Amino acid sequence: MDDIRRRKLRTFGVSNARDAVPLPRQFSAHPPMKLRLLAPALALMSASNLVVAAPPVEITFAGDLTKSPIAAGVALPAGRAVFMTSGTVPPMLNKDATDAHGRLGDTKTQAIGTLKQIETLLAKEGLTLKDVIYLRVYVTADKQKENTFDYKGWFEAYGQFFGTAANPTKPARSTVGVAGLVSPDWLIEIEAVAVYPKL
Repeated sequence: MDDIRRRKLRTFGVSNARDAVPLPRQFSAHPPMKLRLLAPALALMSASNLVVAAPPVEITFAGDLTKSPIAAGVALPAGRAVFMTSGTVPPMLNKDATDAHGRLGDTKTQAIGTLKQIETLLAKEGLTLKDVIYLRVYVTADKQKENTFDYKGWFEAYGQFFGTAANPTKPARSTVGVAGLVSPDWLIEIEAVAVYPKL
């Protein structure tokens, strides 16, 4: 038996030529041209049967917002434009102070200052914090608080700006503890994504 014949038999679980049954052409190691040409069409037909979710008509915040201060996710209508800030950091309070808290404040104070800076950026685009749909927040450990991450201070600052009577928006949000930021005095850096109103 030649080598090619043996390989084909092994493929179909046959070890002896006497046990072999002639194979139809469509099961050979080299499928006919017609089958090869039909394969993309069959794949396309399968894909066409998939259910594709349509985007919402209005901005949709996922999750139970009656219990959570943040959304689990956000869905935007097709065609809505967004404004994304760079990482925004706290403003200087007193450059002559001798420690980080004196220069910029603790995490809560820095977060409040940073959100106000973002508010100013948004205003230049005709937007407000009500238009914010997502925040990404980086927090570093506070050396003046036993080198711990002051998440509580950040959450308290956040609560002054979002989910309030003045601004009921509860954006999706990620808060990440990191080893450090560009300046050793910075305890927080915030990125925001806001959506423009309908035209």
